[in-house]
Amino acid sequence: MLRLILWSLLAIFLLVVGAWPAAAAPIGLAVTGAGVIASKIPAIVLLGAAAVAWELRHRTNTTKPATA
Repeated sequence: MLRLILWSLLAIFLLVVGAWPAAAAPIGLAVTGAGVIASKIPAIVLLGAAAVAWELRHRTNTTKPATA
């Protein structure tokens, strides 16, 4: 019984190791493509987008009057 379990674990390990490069290739290509696209955006645009995001994240809510 132990021999069957060990052979099964070996088979699963070999399947995972053999399938990993094929499964990881699209992820690597997507990251590379996103890097290429991001490198084409001018730095001033990225800084402007970061400033807007920071302002929206840290703004205070001034629409409601304070109640005493």
